Amino acid sequence: MRALFFNIVFCALFTFSCFGQNTSAQKNTLGVIKFNTNTKTPFSDDELNKLQEVYGAALSKEILNRPNRVLGIKEILRNRVVINKFSEADHKKPYPLLSEVSLFNAFVSNLKRDQFFDPTTFNPLKYNFPFHRKGYQYYRVDKTDYFILIKPQHYNN
Repeated sequence: MRALFFNIVFCALFTFSCFGQNTSAQKNTLGVIKFNTNTKTPFSDDELNKLQEVYGAALSKEILNRPNRVLGIKEILRNRVVINKFSEADHKKPYPLLSEVSLFNAFVSNLKRDQFFDPTTFNPLKYNFPFHRKGYQYYRVDKTDYFILIKPQHYNN
């Protein structure tokens, strides 16, 4: 009789715990990344120089021989990293500083920060930006009127 009671209690608790779970919850899937058409053209000399600076001897193995990485890098360099000047309202916002972002020196150990910021030659691949984080990210360039905007992977969706 006691075993029957425990079996009934166990079955009741198990049944109620199953009903308590939200089975209709939708998964937050982002879907397939949509790349801009400008990623179909080959790397420019400037882009190859930026890649070489960061990847060194490992460039072919890590990037050029991997079509998905080539596509991702092109999207980062051509579409997802935007450099703008601050407006008056933006000056008051506490964005993290570029100097607080570590260098991505996994392949070139003697990689150095630029002494002076030039928006036309800036290489975002040199920095450990969280390129795969959800949402837009902003970074203030130290001692300048510039900020760096990194768009999320799914900004086109």
